[in-house]
Amino acid sequence: VQPLKTLVEDDPNYRYDILEARHAIEASTAWYAAQRATPADKEKLIACFDATVKFKESDDPDLAAQADVRFHLAIAEASHNIVLLQTMRGFFDLLQSSVMHSRQRMYTVPAIFAGLTEQHNELLQAILAGDPERARLAAKTHLGFVHTTIKTLHEDEARQARITRLPDEDTDVTRDENP
Repeated sequence: VQPLKTLVEDDPNYRYDILEARHAIEASTAWYAAQRATPADKEKLIACFDATVKFKESDDPDLAAQADVRFHLAIAEASHNIVLLQTMRGFFDLLQSSVMHSRQRMYTVPAIFAGLTEQHNELLQAILAGDPERARLAAKTHLGFVHTTIKTLHEDEARQARITRLPDEDTDVTRDENP
């Protein structure tokens, strides 16, 4: 993933390409995890899911985002496909630098967090039930939501930045230059 890291550093919009790639890969890891997860894998998945809820309740978005990453990596581990697991680890290394801020913000908005929790639970339940198609659909639904939410958050940030550059109505001074 090293060449991708350079791309992301030079142009943060590559993060959306990474999310699209995750969409394809995580649908596969969820599908395989539903087929192959051992009882130990299932226990780890439950613990990782519980950690996402616990850390949200602690009001620490950084810990909640890290727990989210661990949950997704636990799914990749439960797929018992080393190539998919290593690919996921590489993507999360990239995402740590490019999207962590957005992930943290996602965990500070109650409605977004509720959606993430519900989606993670559906993904978990599909894997625990051994239903590969349901797991694949849950992963796709979840990552579609993440992609849309991150894009919206970034658009909102850009919009707010533009607003601060508008001139004041009473003067020709921009708002960020006002005392």
